[in-house]
Amino acid sequence: MNTRDIDENVTAELARLRDSIDNIDAAVVHMLAERFKCTQQVGHLKARHQLPPADPGREARQIARLRQLAENAKLDPAFAEKLLNFIIAEVIRHHETIAAGEDESDGDSAGESDGDGGSAGEA
Repeated sequence: MNTRDIDENVTAELARLRDSIDNIDAAVVHMLAERFKCTQQVGHLKARHQLPPADPGREARQIARLRQLAENAKLDPAFAEKLLNFIIAEVIRHHETIAAGEDESDGDSAGESDGDGGSAGEA
């Protein structure tokens, strides 16, 4: 079946739904960018005070909280956990990079971007 054979109402509804998906995707990207800005600040703070990049207790609490939010939202909690674990791993990587830079500059780089838009998010 090609697009000519599809009812115009179906085509219009498909376009409407896809527009909504595109808007949601844009919102997710912008929300992640804001989250990353915060976690970059966390990374600099941790580096200045010689705190470890990872915080397993915080990460475990965040995973449990996100799983509950996912269940309440009728989203697969396992998927939500995988997503957060991906974000946490990226955050830790960025915090390690920030810490290495802070060691070299004695904290003078606080507030400066690392050039890639920040880290992925404090767990």
